[in-house]
Amino acid sequence: MTGLFITLEGPEGAGKSTNRDYLAECLRAQGVDVLLTREPGGTPLAERIRELLLATSDEAMCADTELLLVFAARAQHLAMVIRPALARGAVVLCDRFTDATYAYQGGGRGLSQERIATLESFVQGELRPDLTLVFDLPVEVGLARASARGRLDRFEQEGRVFFDAVRSTYLKRAAADPSRYRLVDAAQSLAQVQRSLDRLLPEILERHRG
Repeated sequence: MTGLFITLEGPEGAGKSTNRDYLAECLRAQGVDVLLTREPGGTPLAERIRELLLATSDEAMCADTELLLVFAARAQHLAMVIRPALARGAVVLCDRFTDATYAYQGGGRGLSQERIATLESFVQGELRPDLTLVFDLPVEVGLARASARGRLDRFEQEGRVFFDAVRSTYLKRAAADPSRYRLVDAAQSLAQVQRSLDRLLPEILERHRG
C-alpha cells in the first residue's frame, strides 16, 4: 500500500467538510488508514495563522501578505502532518490545498499564477495531490448556504465578482488536467453528492493499492 493525497476543493457552501467526513467513513469501512485535515490549518501553529487569515480587522490585509501567510501555514502543515501521514501509507483527505490558493489569491485577488507557482515549488517541492475533487456549484447557491451558517468570515464577505473568479479558476484548472481532477455537482442534494462519491470510491481504492 502507498500513501494517497486527496484534496477537496470548492467555494463557500459547497459541503466539502461534510463530504470529506463521509468519504473517510467509506474508506475506513474498507480498512484504510485515513487522515482528515484542512487548510489553512492542520497543526496548532497553522491554525493560528488560519485565524489571522479569516478574521476581519480594521487593518486591511494586502494580497501578498495573505498569500505568504497561506504558504507559511502550508509549509508547517506539510512538515508536521501531511508528509508523515503519506510516508506511513495513509490516505490524506485535505479540505482545500494549493488549488484554493490559485482560485482565491490568484483568481479572486488577481495575483499572478507565476508568483503562486514559484511559492508552490518552494514549499511543496515535487509534492502535488494525487486526486482533487472539485465541489462545484453556482456562486449564489454557495453564498446563500454560507450565510445560513451564521457569521461570515473575511473571505465570505467578498462580493460576487470575487467568487465568480474563484469558481472560474477552479473550473479552468480542472479542465486543464482531467487525470487529476474530478468535478462533483455540489448543487445536488447531500444524498446525490454522496452517491457521486460512492462511484469514485473504487478508483480511490485502486489508486491507494497502487
